[in-house]
Amino acid sequence: MRIGAMIGGDTASDVVGRARDLEKRGFDSVWVGAFLGHGLEALTAMTLIAQETERIELGTAVVPIHFQHPAALADQAVSIQQAAGGRFTLGIGLSHPFIVEDWLGMAYAKGAAKMSDYLSIMRPLLNGATADFTGDHYSAHVGIHLANARRVPLLSAALGPQMLKLAGELTDGTVTYMTGLRTLENHIVPRIRSAAEAAGNPPPRIVAGGIPMALVSDVDAARTAIQEQHGGYGDVSTYSRMLEMEGAAKVADIAVVGDETVLRNFLDRLEAIGVTDLMASLAAVDDGAVERTTDFLAAQL
Repeated sequence: MRIGAMIGGDTASDVVGRARDLEKRGFDSVWVGAFLGHGLEALTAMTLIAQETERIELGTAVVPIHFQHPAALADQAVSIQQAAGGRFTLGIGLSHPFIVEDWLGMAYAKGAAKMSDYLSIMRPLLNGATADFTGDHYSAHVGIHLANARRVPLLSAALGPQMLKLAGELTDGTVTYMTGLRTLENHIVPRIRSAAEAAGNPPPRIVAGGIPMALVSDVDAARTAIQEQHGGYGDVSTYSRMLEMEGAAKVADIAVVGDETVLRNFLDRLEAIGVTDLMASLAAVDDGAVERTTDFLAAQL
């Protein structure tokens, strides 16, 4: 199993510096989320990081599809891939109703149908072919012509049955968030694998993220801090369903906090159930927690 980490920050120097540090420590990948209005914009961050790193994989987790037309996003992704020398992976997702409807005034309904159209356009474009597709929500009849263009791997944030089916059929895999071990094992992994196999695709990449992690001695204090920092995710319908499926009453219940044995057992379990990548969410539960947890993960590489 490959190990990466989610990063973010308000300045280019912060984000690029963190990515360079993770590369130096041997991490396999670095991921940036697209949180509209919060932190450095994800695709801009990818381009900047690409120029300042040499080996580490770069990924978005994830860019909401409502922000731009699929052909425009594909065009941008192919350009980033050129800058990254083939190290870039594009993760996309539906986002959430409160962002799409309340913040942007757009329609969120029929998300799976919109994603199906979106992927049907993006898949050929990211693979160097022409998109010739007319859908109910998106259409495109265009190719991308760029010197030294490389294929861009595509992941889709998929948690529900319909989205997992689409991810297995039309993408290289999925990125999960706020999804615990039981739900990964019994829901995410078997559904996307089945869909990929039925479509004749290779086994999918499964990137597990959004599970707060911290190497600590005071477990209770860490869980309290995590609930204070991340508890709001439990009010988002998509994630609340994942927590319910996990049998967790709140976000802190799925957090991985404790000593090295606890964290190592978590990594072993992820790998055993078929997760291909960890996108670590390093929880700042005290002044040294992020650094300690980063050191621990680096030692596993």
